[in-house]
Amino acid sequence: MKQIVVVGGGAAGLMAAGTAAEQGARVALLEKNPKVGRKLAITGKGRCNVTNNCDVQQVLANVPTNPRFLYSALNGFPPSAAMAFFEREGVPLKTERGGRVFPVSDRALDIVDALYRWVRRAGVTIENAEAEELLAEGGRISGVRAAGKHFPADAVVLATGGASYPLTGSTGDGYRFAKALGHTVVPPRPSLAPLVAAGDACAAMMGLSLKNVQLTVFEDGKRLFTDFGEMLFTHFGLSGPLVLSASAHMRHFGSKHYRVEIDLKPALDEKTLDKRLLSDFAAHQNQDFINALGGLLPRKMIPVVVEQSGIDPRCKVHSVTKKERAALLRTLKAFSVEVTGARPIVEAIVTAGGIAVKEVSPKTMESKRLPGLFFAGELLDMDAYTGGFNLQIAWATGRLAGLSAAL
Repeated sequence: MKQIVVVGGGAAGLMAAGTAAEQGARVALLEKNPKVGRKLAITGKGRCNVTNNCDVQQVLANVPTNPRFLYSALNGFPPSAAMAFFEREGVPLKTERGGRVFPVSDRALDIVDALYRWVRRAGVTIENAEAEELLAEGGRISGVRAAGKHFPADAVVLATGGASYPLTGSTGDGYRFAKALGHTVVPPRPSLAPLVAAGDACAAMMGLSLKNVQLTVFEDGKRLFTDFGEMLFTHFGLSGPLVLSASAHMRHFGSKHYRVEIDLKPALDEKTLDKRLLSDFAAHQNQDFINALGGLLPRKMIPVVVEQSGIDPRCKVHSVTKKERAALLRTLKAFSVEVTGARPIVEAIVTAGGIAVKEVSPKTMESKRLPGLFFAGELLDMDAYTGGFNLQIAWATGRLAGLSAAL
């Protein structure tokens, strides 16, 4: 019976371990946390965006880094297979906006529990032990040293995750192990991360959450990305689901200039919004301009919008000119924020960069440098946009690694 050690009890590691065990291998899963699936349990605000209800081509279109590498893995285990797997394991699923798939219960723990029951039923032994070193003999993998013990192996699946959310155990160990065995690591960087803004405008609105706004990203003046959703102003800049989605498209901080524009009233075209302004102005015509926007904007945002519009906050509303009103209209439809970078990788949802895929077989997930060593999940140099695509990559690469390791 083939002996396999899987390092990492996250999404990819659990899928690899259960799959290998179902093929008849003896599998030990090493997880340094007391429980498996710790990061999985907090994804999607605790709801877990399991996958995206789409075809393989659409998944690949949402992977900006090395999509072709995933072709075999995704065709072997597409979103439809991932959905069928969780339904079969007792987790009813639902599809929401943009094809995002969630448990009907909205509980990420239901996904973790289903995976745990499955791997235990398949015969996987779960060891609460932190891997310290991968061992090789005679030009191939031979085992893992963890918690002072030696775990012999015919194959090892490395699925330790990236470097984001280190408190969940993703501390970049896998990069160290892979480097020690001769693999190239593309420097990790944050993806799906909050954004740092220039100036102090965002800090002045700290804690303010906006819903149903449209955000557009410009790279060197060219429109790069646009979407609707929810966002948050923070002491450093911008966060929230809409901003995290946008950040994945902003990949060249340092060499490119980024600006975001927020349409605060996307449901109103300019003509309709101008009528609304005229109506509000008529009701407050003898008041100071800064006191006339309470029906249109959250209180915290008013001074910042007034400043960006260039209108004197203490001028009377009846004296606001048509040109000034047009400037206010532009500000409401395209509130501008200069973005200087992303927050550190420890605050990112996903890590970009990782094990260079040219050194890994796309048909098996096996190392081209060391036979018997397999990779799965976020550890590899690939990442996707939001919408369940990153977890789909974890399921597909984990499945392929587990199957290949057990052969």
